[in-house]
Amino acid sequence: MQLVIYNDDQTPWEFVVDLIRSVFDRSEAEAEAFAATVTQQGKAVCGSYPIAVAKAMLDTAQQRIKAAGHPLRITAVPGGTEGASDPPAQASRNKKFKYAHEAIAWHFAGLAHDEVIATSRQFPGHMRADVQVALNKLFSASPVRFFGLYEQYRYETLTYAALTKEGQHAVTISAAQYQDVDIGESAPIKCLGNGLWLGRDGDQHYAVVLSFHREYGRESGTCVEIAVPAGEDGVALVDRCFSQLEAAINAARSYRGKVLSLETEGDYQGRSKGVMVHRLPHVRREAIILPEQTLKLLDRNVIRFIESREALRRLGQSTRKGILLYGPPGTGKTHTIRYLAANLPGHTTLIITAGQMGLLPQYMTLARLLQPATVVIEDVDLIARDRETMGGPCEESLLNTLLNEMDGLKDNADILFILTTNRPEQLEGALTGRPGRIDQAIEVPLPDDDCREKLVRLYGGGLKLSDKVVGEAVARTKGVSAAFIKELMRRTAQTSIMRGGEETVTSQDLAEALDDMLFTGGRLNIRLLGGAIDGHQAAEPNS
Repeated sequence: MQLVIYNDDQTPWEFVVDLIRSVFDRSEAEAEAFAATVTQQGKAVCGSYPIAVAKAMLDTAQQRIKAAGHPLRITAVPGGTEGASDPPAQASRNKKFKYAHEAIAWHFAGLAHDEVIATSRQFPGHMRADVQVALNKLFSASPVRFFGLYEQYRYETLTYAALTKEGQHAVTISAAQYQDVDIGESAPIKCLGNGLWLGRDGDQHYAVVLSFHREYGRESGTCVEIAVPAGEDGVALVDRCFSQLEAAINAARSYRGKVLSLETEGDYQGRSKGVMVHRLPHVRREAIILPEQTLKLLDRNVIRFIESREALRRLGQSTRKGILLYGPPGTGKTHTIRYLAANLPGHTTLIITAGQMGLLPQYMTLARLLQPATVVIEDVDLIARDRETMGGPCEESLLNTLLNEMDGLKDNADILFILTTNRPEQLEGALTGRPGRIDQAIEVPLPDDDCREKLVRLYGGGLKLSDKVVGEAVARTKGVSAAFIKELMRRTAQTSIMRGGEETVTSQDLAEALDDMLFTGGRLNIRLLGGAIDGHQAAEPNS
């Protein structure tokens, strides 16, 4: 009896692969190849078994499908006997090879090396996860064989030509080596280091080589090379495969709609460098404590603007935009960005620090690929340099590089730039000299009395705060930042705990916390905590 699996375009790829692997006892590579066949051909026979075995497998599979709530359909049909489903393919899987050139010569039997042509494409390393997903779906479709490859020289890209070498330089077949790449989901993507697929498309034989392309000091790329017999049919196959591969990669489902940055520091989770996915806490609207005028500007120029993009595009208006958030340190600029990132559904947010501006071209490639996107550049004043401090007359400041990138966007680009600064005066000359790059400057000011009251209650958390204590906190924190109030409430809670009052806060608890923060520690401590900004300082303690 044969078991047949049908494609429905709804059941997740990962579920189908896991089902085939666990129920039908296939390897990971075989399961992925079979799932790809189902996707491409609409259905596929997963094996022929004795009736009792087939019924048991079918029952197990259907129970798992029902429990997961997917529409995947599997049927049992008469035909075949155990071990009789495609003996040639089974024989191919059992043939042993030590070197890559042996497998290639066996696969392209009768063809000389100059009768095979190879075409390659190179993709950015930070798109590695999407490349792997695309490879799984495209080239794992019923491969004749798949092999891992031993990489002898780190900075030598493995190519099809290199795999055909014999003698002491012959490339050895080895275990497939995978690396976990975090994409912000419950499970990482298992990305192959390098590999060789030998496959057939009808009567057309082909080989696919996956390898790293490394250049010292530059981001590693992913190289995909397809080798086919020379001729029109082979060229057509290569063109079709690369077209499908690029379409799958351009869909970029692995990172779309997430908060990202390019990884440059050590990764202590053992996962590969490339794109880092930030799991930011969700920030509610009521947690954004800003003056009403500032909130309205944010809504009109970010939330409402994005909602109006399609209408603007129909009217021939530009859909790109630049926002500058400015104000003293600790007033909530970063907090505001987190709120916007959490409330722009479908938007990919790219966070760039001043130290990463050298990676701006890679970030802009990601922004164009993953749009609608928000590009956040924090502390942009740190990249603004006076021309006389540059190394030569032709050297361009990083700020000008950024402005040129903003200039180069098409009017219909769905990319929003949000720049933040604590020192707007250092940017004014450059920005006014290039009008239109920043559409709206929005001040994020020190909190007024009303905002300070809201901040005290917000950061008070589970503390029991009387109106009297709240009023004292508001009166004695004029001129401080939101960050200062957050720390004040933490220290007030600590003082209350040390006194034995737990969550009940007294005026004395508040006074002791303020004294530690503003007076005992001296002027430096005041400035470090955001308690003295632009000449303001919190009120003296009560006598």
